[in-house]
Amino acid sequence: MKHEFDVIILGGGAAGLICAVEAGKRGRRVAVLERARRIGKKILISGGGRCNFTNLHCQPENFISANPHFVKSALAAYTPADFIALVEKHGIAYHEKTLGQLFCDGSAQNIVTMLEAECKQAGVRILTNVAIENVEHACDFVIKTGEDEFRTAALVVATGGLSIPKMGATSFGYELARQFGIRIIEPRPALVPFILNAQDRQHYCDLSGVSAEVVAAIGKQRFREKMLFTHRGISGPAVLQISSYWKPSTFVSIDLAPGHEFTAPIRNSNVARRDLPTLKTALRAVLPHRLADRWLDLHPPESWTNHAVSELERQIHNWMISPEGTEGYTKAEVTAGGVDTNELSAKTMQSRKIPGLYFIGEVVDVTGHLGGFNFQWAWASGFCAGQTV
Repeated sequence: MKHEFDVIILGGGAAGLICAVEAGKRGRRVAVLERARRIGKKILISGGGRCNFTNLHCQPENFISANPHFVKSALAAYTPADFIALVEKHGIAYHEKTLGQLFCDGSAQNIVTMLEAECKQAGVRILTNVAIENVEHACDFVIKTGEDEFRTAALVVATGGLSIPKMGATSFGYELARQFGIRIIEPRPALVPFILNAQDRQHYCDLSGVSAEVVAAIGKQRFREKMLFTHRGISGPAVLQISSYWKPSTFVSIDLAPGHEFTAPIRNSNVARRDLPTLKTALRAVLPHRLADRWLDLHPPESWTNHAVSELERQIHNWMISPEGTEGYTKAEVTAGGVDTNELSAKTMQSRKIPGLYFIGEVVDVTGHLGGFNFQWAWASGFCAGQTV
């Protein structure tokens, strides 16, 4: 069976749905084709099931891209306040958790239901369980799905990245871009836990479940949040944030006790009070007890001189780790890399090479920090394409 639409959107996630709404509101005949059985699957699992749908402090500096200026137009065109207004229009209760992160009071299902309602009101047709076999382009785009054929003048690719394959993530969007000669920045897992090297795993991974506030840094990038030991490495917000900047063989610096100078009382005390129990008490005052004890087991002071005690302080504030790798796309919250932004218009998300072809959301080489920024990119990029298609 043949179907014709003004706009066809591949992918029923955050970016695809908001694009569909905006295009539908402009009178376009819009269809969303989703390969899964239901739309918004990644929305539903986000934020522990409560959907961290945006961040009040969203700025271009919160995004990683080969072209850091690319996000500016879209973020200015559709702000957190715009999405909050939509949430409030539907009476969805929400709260700020920390650092500007906004979550639903109830379930992430509220956001999906809201987007479904907006699509319905805009006359958008949503089709699920659609397996696309191939996409062709002459005058129009032709999408073949078994017995059905869809034709459109405007095709929007909102297929997401490679993260969380159990949710149905595939490389389809990248393959489609390559089919049309559009360059891809090599994808990689981002916002992902680290696997420690063999020696560090032996030393620390039995501390699984222990967490501490740290500063994780690579070069000038620094994040002060929680770190969590896992069975194979380290995770937690600080680690997820810095992982987006990590490349194999790169060292990560971790300040285990930011803002604390725990050895000062020992350096200023008389020699009689310089002993391991005193040092352990001082370190336990700034670190979880199990971590403090383990650190001293592994890094006992060579002597009780001021220099040796100061060296121990320095090591605590500059624990250098060389991860063996990351937990990969299985545990990655997003995919870094993707469609090269130089191939797209920053204002419309349209391909510079193929008129009528658009890329939005995670499939594009734009990756937000942890805390609602990736959703804001989805809303903003989807909005901009929806205003144009």
